[in-house]
Amino acid sequence: MSALRVAVVGSGPSGAYCAQLLTEEAGFPVEVDVFERLPAPFGLVRYGVAPDHPRIKSITTSFSEVFEDSPGVRFLGNVEVGRDISLEELREHYHAVVFASGAPLDRRLGVPGEDLDGVSAVREFVSWYQGHPDLAPDAFTLTGDRAIVIGVGNVALDAARMLVRSTEELRRTDVPEHIVDAFAASTIREVVVVGRRGPAFAKFTNKEFIELLEVETADVIVDPADLQLDPVQQAHADGSPTARRLLASFQKAADRAPEGRDRTIRFVFDRSPVEFVGDAAVSAVRLGRTSDPDDDGPHESVEAQLVLRSVGYAGKALDGLPFDVVTATVPHVDSRAVGVPGVYVAGWIKRGPTGVVGTNRGCALEAVTSILADADELRSAGTATSATEVDGLLDSRGVRVVDWLSWRAIDEAERAAGEAVGRERVKLHDRDELLRAAGRAG
Repeated sequence: MSALRVAVVGSGPSGAYCAQLLTEEAGFPVEVDVFERLPAPFGLVRYGVAPDHPRIKSITTSFSEVFEDSPGVRFLGNVEVGRDISLEELREHYHAVVFASGAPLDRRLGVPGEDLDGVSAVREFVSWYQGHPDLAPDAFTLTGDRAIVIGVGNVALDAARMLVRSTEELRRTDVPEHIVDAFAASTIREVVVVGRRGPAFAKFTNKEFIELLEVETADVIVDPADLQLDPVQQAHADGSPTARRLLASFQKAADRAPEGRDRTIRFVFDRSPVEFVGDAAVSAVRLGRTSDPDDDGPHESVEAQLVLRSVGYAGKALDGLPFDVVTATVPHVDSRAVGVPGVYVAGWIKRGPTGVVGTNRGCALEAVTSILADADELRSAGTATSATEVDGLLDSRGVRVVDWLSWRAIDEAERAAGEAVGRERVKLHDRDELLRAAGRAG
């Protein structure tokens, strides 16, 4: 029986799980090529999971085993689908194509002044401090006294926590040296986290909030008045043990006195930005009560020199695939892209930006189950070629493919950079530098 050839677009958690499950669940030969537009694998595990969460980031060890121990799985880094190779070409060379390309765009608030300098998506900020090749080293300057983070999800909390971490703590992570230097020079002393709804509807986990309370460099302040629940919040809390646990932690924070630490994280709830104020750059945010949108009275004005909106990621429309502009996802039935035979979806482009890293395994399993159920039909209808032909096509276009051996050379270079400054690893952040390191593969 000929091998089922599958292209997976994206090497983040959902893509890596797809590759792993295809090799584990199929009872016949499978060849999987995982395409990644960056020179480095792992997607949001490398560039999205907070650098001070090494336990979560350690899942890359399991993902690495997929590429190292599965002879039918290949990593093709630094290859962008839609630029270096098209969807139609993938369909010509593979029996099935899985898009696990995530949600690379940001939702906006639609508030006046949102385009002022100093107002950014939290995704850009996270990508910057994670050393993402798409972000310039000087993309953010941490000057001014106060930063505002709009949103109460886990990523918002990650950003707030990073803004108050000490230099010593950052040096225990893998962030690039220039990022450590930028945080060391930061003059920001207060971070205001703005929840647009009441505290009962906060999206970050209780574990994340408790971790924030344990940060030794900052006082965490919650106004007791914000914890007086209206009937809607109370009804939600009554039916949600998760919300009740988080509310108890909020109360703990509200009850404890500030200790006069160098920095402060202050939470406010039931506030929505109505305007970002400033000339060329933001200087303040005007906040109104979300629960009273018709209130025309004076709004609270909070001075800030950095504003990070953390109100959700969004998928990007892909040429040749259907796209739901409301959910920013690809419509599917059991992971099969609607109207495009042989194309499947997994991860955030399929379900939206929800869940944790492990959530992607079940999501990928649904896609893999559908692919394997369709295997006979895919093989009979498809005109798949070979790895050699795909490599030849990319080579003819001058694409510098980073294979797994080349990634291992990058990995070794990052570990060597870390060892030179007494750290476990220091990420390479410049694409050319990454490719130079990849070229040193033996």
